[in-house]
Amino acid sequence: MFDQIKDGLQDMFIKHDPKMLNNIYGSQAVTPYWVADMEFPVANAITEELRRLVDRGIYAYEFNSRGVLEALVAWYGKRNNLSLNADSFIQVPGVLTGISLLLQALTEPEEGVLIQVPAYHQFDNVISRVNRKVVRNPLVINNGKYEIDFNDLEKKLCSENIKVMLLCNPHNPTGRVWTVDELQRLVDIAEKHQVYIISDEIHSDIVYSGHHFNSIVSLAYDKSIALLGSPAKTFGMHSISNGYIYTENQAVFSKVDALASAMYLDHGNALSTFATIAAYEKGEQWVDDLLTYLEATVGWIEDFIKEELPQVRMFKPEGTYQIWFDFSGLGLNDEELKSLVFHKAGMGLTPGSWFGAGSDQFLRMNIASPLARIQDSFERLGIEVNRHLSAS
Repeated sequence: MFDQIKDGLQDMFIKHDPKMLNNIYGSQAVTPYWVADMEFPVANAITEELRRLVDRGIYAYEFNSRGVLEALVAWYGKRNNLSLNADSFIQVPGVLTGISLLLQALTEPEEGVLIQVPAYHQFDNVISRVNRKVVRNPLVINNGKYEIDFNDLEKKLCSENIKVMLLCNPHNPTGRVWTVDELQRLVDIAEKHQVYIISDEIHSDIVYSGHHFNSIVSLAYDKSIALLGSPAKTFGMHSISNGYIYTENQAVFSKVDALASAMYLDHGNALSTFATIAAYEKGEQWVDDLLTYLEATVGWIEDFIKEELPQVRMFKPEGTYQIWFDFSGLGLNDEELKSLVFHKAGMGLTPGSWFGAGSDQFLRMNIASPLARIQDSFERLGIEVNRHLSAS
């Protein structure tokens, strides 16, 4: 299933859109690995349920379904040993919508929102669009792994009028899955300074062997809000899925729910509803198979880097299907690096500059693609790197 290579994707999908590729890479002749979606067929149960809905042929107005919430409660109980309350979910069109609603409910214009950088570039956008101030807490690299700089975090909380910490767990782009000790320390600091925690946990089901996902709501703190995300990343339902906010803080729930209702965001979408319920109720084996495939892909890339591209530093992901690479060991300036990877090797990786200052020598790769395609891309990259090294 995951080895199928589909053609004709440029007709519909952002990742393959010729105009987008030209805008980002200056060429359409790249194999794109930038947008964090999947190029795998979804679970059969999802397709069958959508087909049943289409065959019905009626698309009347619908409420947000209680069935989605019950499926979520069962999923999180089974996969993460979390006992959640169906009445503490708010269904929203997507994760970024949820973040926007929460920021508008919990903060005032010009107040600070702290993020760990490098960070998913839309965090900057959603904070700025609601006229809040972005405050950056740079992650530090220790023994080849990104860690939170808690000293810098406390300094920022003391000086920057911060009301919310926007966490990403698992972290995009570094692939870190924050440990319970790291999360507890964050919660302790947040409680000390009385700031809210919003946790984007959309990648929570994509966690690899030897690591364990811990939700922010598993730690006791009444200002913790888990933006648990969406089935999009887990099941490859990026264009037909909604998102959800989860909070057991009733005051926060009421504020956000009222704001969502005022914006008429409380109506259901039949395609998303049917697909989501089918995914969570019948898609578990597909997810397990996906994780096995992705982990094998990570292993192949890790071996290739060690053997063929030792000058490139790979941060092995603990979760997500993104890999973060440091290309500074090649000794290229920023434009030379882009020329080598994008134009000569034809690999459409996400520019590191999207994730914050100081990341120009980094590139992010989405590996949710057939392995044969990825192998071909790395073979081309290896040829171009060796050609560069031979000429220098």
